[in-house]
Amino acid sequence: MTAQLAKHQKTRIKTDTEIFFHVMLEMVELCFRSTAEIATFCFCTDDKTRVPLGEKNGYINASYITMKVGEEEHFYIITQGPLPSTMADFWQMVWESESDLIAMMTKEVELGQVQCHRYWPEPPHDAIDLANFHLRLDNYQIVEYFVIRIIEIINNHLQFTTWPDHNTPKLAEQLVKFICYMRKVHSTGPIVAHCSTGIGRSGILLCVEVLLSYIEKDLCVSIKQIIVKYYKPVWMSTTRGGILDQSNSW
Repeated sequence: MTAQLAKHQKTRIKTDTEIFFHVMLEMVELCFRSTAEIATFCFCTDDKTRVPLGEKNGYINASYITMKVGEEEHFYIITQGPLPSTMADFWQMVWESESDLIAMMTKEVELGQVQCHRYWPEPPHDAIDLANFHLRLDNYQIVEYFVIRIIEIINNHLQFTTWPDHNTPKLAEQLVKFICYMRKVHSTGPIVAHCSTGIGRSGILLCVEVLLSYIEKDLCVSIKQIIVKYYKPVWMSTTRGGILDQSNSW
């Protein structure tokens, strides 16, 4: 298996068919960890881009992603959905990164499976006390396909609700409108985006947002080039491998 992976790592990708086949190889690199800090199927972070926690450089399954559009750089943190044991770490990361926006690209439960632990306050219990943080739900609004929450420490929490796991959004227009609102309310720090595992839907959100920026600036962009870059398996990654994890993503 190691020899096969090495062989395909050196193979030059020329066609969409080869891209799809290349992605399938990444599945053998998915490692299972039983620790409470990692979701069932693990997408390990690269040391060069992982987000450190606190003075002791603590671990959270999250990666810095930077994408350049012309002379402008877009900054993101892509992470897995918080677990009960990582909720405090998640909010510590949001606080330390000075991010004012979280984009949640999953529901809590889909098809009977838990995708993400509820890490935000909800009525009637509109406050949560963690080790170092007190979270309060200041306001919330439910629109057709996403939920807006204003959470103090202060944070804008946008939850996109019409995108099933391992599938595509029901309407592309809904995702574009979600991104437009996301841009409108975001002002400081990287956008923190997550789904369940921290690849797939959150990765597509990043790529679509960047593609929209290219279009707005009337710049040339190769969609295939972006796919190749972020479709890479974990073992080829210098950022967060495989953040586009399904062929129907593109």
